Amino acid sequence: SSKAPGLFSVIQKLKGTTEQELQIVLLGLDNAGKTTLLRKLASEDVSTITPTQGFNIKSVASNGMKLNVWDIGGQRKIRTFWKKYLEDTDVLIYVIDSADKKRLEETGQELSDLIDEENLKGVPVLIFANKQDLVAAAPASEIAEGLNLHTYRDRQWQIQACSALSGEGVQVSVN
Repeated sequence: SSKAPGLFSVIQKLKGTTEQELQIVLLGLDNAGKTTLLRKLASEDVSTITPTQGFNIKSVASNGMKLNVWDIGGQRKIRTFWKKYLEDTDVLIYVIDSADKKRLEETGQELSDLIDEENLKGVPVLIFANKQDLVAAAPASEIAEGLNLHTYRDRQWQIQACSALSGEGVQVSVN
């Protein structure tokens, strides 16, 4: 199977740049797999993860590029604080549980609210359609349609199918 592009190459393409250091905010509903994704990027153990109460921050470096990633909890009561973290964001990574069809509308609403945020004007968005390892997972194309991504004309965006647990579609290609 062809390896999905690593996160770094996707981000370079989205930003159209190889800036040395990028601020990345990792958002999505609770249980979407944000922390698992972040730990996988940092090549850390993903077997014991509890819901994120506040936020995690990690720096991941590859190919002379450094990503400072803010992983912020997705429970409803925390989401009101999301906008506090959006200043100086270079790329928004939004994680979706592809198998949780009941919450597609909710996650889509949260994403479209984010897209309207002043601090995220023109900021590229990378959407991870996570949990593709689950039988019930909707394909990325279906999720893109459900989220009306085609209406986002003011910025670069990309949706990528992945499994944070296995690393498929997430793995940073280290040269």
